[in-house]
Amino acid sequence: MFDTLIKNSDILKKIIIINILVFIFIKLIKIFISPIYHEQIINLFALSSNFDELLKSPWKIVSYMFIHHDIFHLTTNLLLLYFFGSIYVNYLSGKKFLSTYLLGGVVGALFFILAFNIFSEFEEIKNKSIAIGGSASVLAIIFSISGHIPNYKPQIYLIGKIRLKYLALIILFMDILNIPSGNIGGHIAHIGGAFYGYLNIKLLNKYKINTSAPIEKIFDFVKKNKIQNHKKIESDYDYNARKKREQEKIDKILDKINSSGYDSLSDEDKRTLSNDN
Repeated sequence: MFDTLIKNSDILKKIIIINILVFIFIKLIKIFISPIYHEQIINLFALSSNFDELLKSPWKIVSYMFIHHDIFHLTTNLLLLYFFGSIYVNYLSGKKFLSTYLLGGVVGALFFILAFNIFSEFEEIKNKSIAIGGSASVLAIIFSISGHIPNYKPQIYLIGKIRLKYLALIILFMDILNIPSGNIGGHIAHIGGAFYGYLNIKLLNKYKINTSAPIEKIFDFVKKNKIQNHKKIESDYDYNARKKREQEKIDKILDKINSSGYDSLSDEDKRTLSNDN
């Protein structure tokens, strides 16, 4: 069921569904198996600020962006992602959406790691600090589409129409205001994601420099192979259907021979029987 749901969704919905399924899976482990295993899974996929840890577990620079603390953390990210992502895929493309989402998260991760290893204020906690969540990726989408169509005015419930560029700045400002309340590393990652999203779209629009080209090429390669495999499956299906029709025709000719003899066959029947042999 889940496989069909993901297969039939566009890339924005796929990302949302994956985030939800990962969240449910991790929570079910905590509830029905053990909080200890829950923490172990979090640590397995969360991003560490320790360079050595990243070298041992390089997948964490991507996996961390699909792990969320709680339902509020998840819901906030996914609502923002759906709102801005829907505009993004309409004005740009699903392929660029995916590359911006992933690279925004990666750049956010690099901001997080570099901050903890450069600034002395983090010296005591850098080896035990982790980052999880898709906020850096979401902010990359927000600032990318806001940089592309800054004056676009979506309708906001209870507020009215407001330009995308102002919405993006409000969201970033609120994020910065939350820094004193804790999770400073996470907020640094968010700023990194916003920085990448804005820089990416500006370089593309002004200088035709596509920083997300490597990811998009991978996307094209996977899509091309998927189409080729689909065509192969269709060819196999057509072949089997044709062989089935031919066998049914042979069976009818053999029944005709059994009931009326070989002489009762038409010239076409004989050619069909001869070709089969």
